[in-house]
Amino acid sequence: MASLMEDLLSVLTEEEAAFKQLLDVTSRKTQIIVQNDINALRTITDEEQDVMNHIGQLDKRRETVTHDIADVINKDVETLKLTALADLLKSQPEERDRLNTLIDGLSTTVGQVHRINEQNAELIKHSLEMVEFDLQMVKAMREAPQTANYGRSAMSTGGTLGTTSEGFDAKQ
Repeated sequence: MASLMEDLLSVLTEEEAAFKQLLDVTSRKTQIIVQNDINALRTITDEEQDVMNHIGQLDKRRETVTHDIADVINKDVETLKLTALADLLKSQPEERDRLNTLIDGLSTTVGQVHRINEQNAELIKHSLEMVEFDLQMVKAMREAPQTANYGRSAMSTGGTLGTTSEGFDAKQ
């Protein structure tokens, strides 16, 4: 059991470091979004994906170790949460305190990453709205307003300003 706890604490330490790295990447991503630097956004998104892949691998390792611990202590792995595991370590205060510290650190860091990701999503949403607005403005500028152009038969030709459907009529 002691080696399993060391494995768990080791994985959680690595996970906390990886989430801190993710926090750094997402914070830098915010600045890139604000600067509207598409090339840098591509690069930082790739870096973010690499960190997320690493976190996924660590998460799988943590699940494996947690499953092994649940088997050893004869508990259901679905109900065995890290906080419950810390409660079971009453006789080992050093490991319990280390586990609680890691749980708190992970919780704080994950919360910060979540908050920054929500902020980044809002920034991207507003950027897309501005791009859409700009596209609509360009489109509207290219289309001249429809005018009341009348032909010889006193019917509207429905033309737009700046365009002619008939040649110049010098007789008018």
